[in-house]
Amino acid sequence: MRDFAALHRTGDPLVLPNVWDVASARHLAAAGFTALGTTSLGIAAANGLPDGQGAVCAETVRLIAALAPLPVCLTADIETGSVEAAAAVAEAGAAGVNMEDAMGPAAAHAALIRAVKRQVPGLFVNARTDTYWQRPGDLAETLARVRLYADAGADGVFVPGLSDPGDIAAVVAAVDLPVNVLFLPDRHTVAALADLGVRRISTGSLLFRAALAASAQTAVAVRDGLPIAAGLPSYAQVNAGSQATGDS
Repeated sequence: MRDFAALHRTGDPLVLPNVWDVASARHLAAAGFTALGTTSLGIAAANGLPDGQGAVCAETVRLIAALAPLPVCLTADIETGSVEAAAAVAEAGAAGVNMEDAMGPAAAHAALIRAVKRQVPGLFVNARTDTYWQRPGDLAETLARVRLYADAGADGVFVPGLSDPGDIAAVVAAVDLPVNVLFLPDRHTVAALADLGVRRISTGSLLFRAALAASAQTAVAVRDGLPIAAGLPSYAQVNAGSQATGDS
């Protein structure tokens, strides 16, 4: 965990791309990213499963195991999670997990954090609260929850949907832990979040959704005789990435 935890730096936050398969992870590792997370939506959608219902634990464990040879730190989104799920992804090669409260009882989520830290003490537990995801935003409840999760032993806290600079600064000031924010393209810049003290910036499902959009746009361009976007990786480049880690 020490190497992964050290990537969460004040003033120089960890920009964490979230991946959904081996190819996306290899491409991002080759682009120079030193840590990757999984996206539960991306994994769920790629497998025809619903997100947010605990349906992708097995797929997530398999993906982490497949990514373990890459020279990056890995963290797994295990949704609301369980001790068993956290232990499984840790055994597969994850340095961290993201566990969401989905606005259930805060005490229950704190108890889960404590249980995971007892079972897998070296795992970086990023405790997510959905106070800005399941509702428009409740700063008072957010602060109470992140403090409770910090006291329970979380290594970081995550508030997706958080966008107001004052609210972000309040969360950063509330806990002596890395604060993780979900990158919102129309609201955030990395530089501005760094100035607010954010130490981790996740892309969430953004890259997966962008890939879907790019696929459809490329297919339409082929059909309609429009230009294809430049800079695409070649067949040989993608195939070489597969061979580099010994896969066929």
